[in-house]
Amino acid sequence: MLDVCLLGTGGMMPLPGRWLTSLMTRYNGSNLLIDCGEGTQIAIKEKGWTFKPLDTILFTHYHADHISGLPGILLAMVNADRTEPLTLVGPKGLARVVGGLRVICPEIPFAINYIELTEPEQELNLNGYRITAFRVQHSTICYGYSLQIDRAGKFDVERAKAQNIPLKLWNPLQKGQTVELEGITYTPDMVLGGARKGIKLTYCTDSRPVKSIAEHAKDSDLLICEGMYGEPEKEASAREKKHMTFKEAANLAKEAAVKELWLTHYSPSLVHPEWFIKDAKAIFPETHLGKDLKSVELEFEED
Repeated sequence: MLDVCLLGTGGMMPLPGRWLTSLMTRYNGSNLLIDCGEGTQIAIKEKGWTFKPLDTILFTHYHADHISGLPGILLAMVNADRTEPLTLVGPKGLARVVGGLRVICPEIPFAINYIELTEPEQELNLNGYRITAFRVQHSTICYGYSLQIDRAGKFDVERAKAQNIPLKLWNPLQKGQTVELEGITYTPDMVLGGARKGIKLTYCTDSRPVKSIAEHAKDSDLLICEGMYGEPEKEASAREKKHMTFKEAANLAKEAAVKELWLTHYSPSLVHPEWFIKDAKAIFPETHLGKDLKSVELEFEED
């Protein structure tokens, strides 16, 4: 199961009831953030989640509304007596940008590991997630992210018994580990069926509707995508500022055949996004408005 919470859904500047952009996920004891705009630490507290298990932060890009909450997050971790390392992932220049922000929070008692993205597409394996970062089209270098939790095939007890595999090896083999005992090597494929469908979440903000988004969002259980503008008269502004409209996000969701679309990263001028959702739903019926603290539990499919 993957817990997903939109902590903030605002773009450019926060509004009452709308913090800046951030998403948090929880899986198997690991907490992950994508972006942390102003107010993120307050939203985490409002949700009732904690800072201490937060081990990874992914940054789409370095505009202030996506990273300005980082000093507060770091200080909250310090106050929670964190000692474990923290991994930060983002476009090239990450260490320099974070180093500048750390001028106001210099004393941190835990290590920070930096992973800088330099390719149009990069895959990372962190804390049970298979993370694909992919370049999108904004006014600065910007990435979207797909988070996948892969699921191995089902353990076949009868095959294990037929091959006289010792019982004490069943658990590591089920976890995908290769083990050796008394000169014999046992591999997971000896006892596991074909891979089962996992969980896939794709997140993208601050981009025009480019092909890479649809490709990487393909068959996602949930696509969280920017809908900077809902108003028809703002379509030219979306093109000029390298952002997206509700309808453009809905077209991407349809093309990618995702199960569900949440819109996020609203313009401050978009006070009533509910007024403009109808046209997007006409394109992709499972389009929904994101809002601060909107949450879902994504489950593995039944066998």
